[in-house]
Amino acid sequence: MVLCTPMQKRVLIITYYWPPSGGSGVQRWLKFAKYLPESGWEPVIFTPENPDFDLQDKTLEIEIPSSLEVLKFPIWEPYQLFSRIKGKTKLHPGRLMEQKDRGFLEKLAIWMRANLLVPDPRVFWVKPSVKFLTDLLKSGQFQAVITTGPPHSMHLIGRDLKRKTGITWIADFRDPWSQWEFLDTLPMTSFIRIKHQKMEQSVLKEANAVLTISPTFQQDLEKLAHRKIKLLTNGYDPADIPLGFSPKKKEAVKLHLVYSGIIDAIRNPIPLMEGMKAEFEKSGEQIEWTFVGKVSEQVQNYVKSDPWLITRIHFAGYVSHQEVFGFYAKADALVLILTDSKNAKGNIPGKLFEYLATGIPVLALGDPKGDSAQILADSGAGEVIAHTDLQGIRSRLRYLMGASSSKTSSGGLEKYSRKSLSFQLGKILDEHTLS
Repeated sequence: MVLCTPMQKRVLIITYYWPPSGGSGVQRWLKFAKYLPESGWEPVIFTPENPDFDLQDKTLEIEIPSSLEVLKFPIWEPYQLFSRIKGKTKLHPGRLMEQKDRGFLEKLAIWMRANLLVPDPRVFWVKPSVKFLTDLLKSGQFQAVITTGPPHSMHLIGRDLKRKTGITWIADFRDPWSQWEFLDTLPMTSFIRIKHQKMEQSVLKEANAVLTISPTFQQDLEKLAHRKIKLLTNGYDPADIPLGFSPKKKEAVKLHLVYSGIIDAIRNPIPLMEGMKAEFEKSGEQIEWTFVGKVSEQVQNYVKSDPWLITRIHFAGYVSHQEVFGFYAKADALVLILTDSKNAKGNIPGKLFEYLATGIPVLALGDPKGDSAQILADSGAGEVIAHTDLQGIRSRLRYLMGASSSKTSSGGLEKYSRKSLSFQLGKILDEHTLS
């Protein structure tokens, strides 16, 4: 391990998600780690050695700077035990919640997740990590610690490290905690719900600074914490966009939609499918929709059951982040399916900023008054339509079909670049560490 000189500023970033993990959760701190050194801060990553990821993208490992120090520490997760008993390689509630037919073991796993694994299944990593890191922090090698959740167990590590060492600690909330819609899907007792709230309050109170990703989440956390919360959105990295990338030329009476990301229980694309069918089933215009990423069986079965949709909707499956730009290049419009749930107003997926950077029009389903709707309105790239607004969906599809170009303005996006956001983070670190 390289010891720092007195002039170096180092920050320890504690994150569960790190390459080869795929999905949006990993990219926020992978990009901060990439650009933070330009703000005068040297990041060091602390992450599990043997985590259980739903999605993997090994191409993201290429983006890890060669100079970046990554500390990996073993983790034990309870669903490894369930998987051995069940005879499966993967078993935990994140996947089980979408299953309709659940056996005793599956139901037990969900009940345990709700009432015994508080705040989440990674809680067993807290004490060993604190023990391992305490001496490291006491040696003076770091000026600050950042934890990012979910999983919110990461924040308990930061809290306990601050209690033991007094180090400056920043907590990053990518999703809410006690008000997180996912908790509402679990068979949780009121006692455990209160336990979540007390843990959350300890984090909100004891952290030197708290960050979150959207104005709505910022306002909600400020009400809970009775203090100022910093807004630091997700963003896009211009370096991710392939050299020479350009939207394709729009063809008359043809429309190709592309969606990138996960489709699960709280992201419902079926209203848009219904709008497609209502608007174009009897016309001679050609419309198709490609899903790039993991799509729930429920949605796939819905498409398979409809003779018109099955010939127009394609499931490409999960691809690497690098490969997804090849699909963007074939799109006339990019689809954003926002959550239709309690936290919908504050839902700003990381890929929204990447969509905007491509210059391709966006069609989004979600809260028309939410944070994503405001960003789209400011950029002029599209609008957010309510899941229940069939006429609005049809009208937007009709507009996109008749559009003569697949190019929008990408001006004003610099503030959402990963480099710009990393400079903001550097200023926050300076603010809370300078004596």
